[in-house]
Amino acid sequence: MKKFAATALLVVLAAPLAACGGNGDDKLATQAEDRAEAKADEVRAMGGNEATAERIEKDGERRADAIDDSDVDADELTQGQKNAMTAPQ
Repeated sequence: MKKFAATALLVVLAAPLAACGGNGDDKLATQAEDRAEAKADEVRAMGGNEATAERIEKDGERRADAIDDSDVDADELTQGQKNAMTAPQ
């Protein structure tokens, strides 16, 4: 029983670590989403179309998901590459 409990505890403690690739892609994905939200807020502040602002936000979410799914090693990218990946369209 102790062996099972120790194994179960190890699995529970390791699960959050398994979700994090550690390649900096989570931070890059967050930046993509944040930049898109900022751009959408800017569109709204300038009296832009709400549908356009929502499209920008959705694009940022899709871009963030794609970055996270790619498990890109952000440390291997130049700043220009990071900017291109996170820039809202």
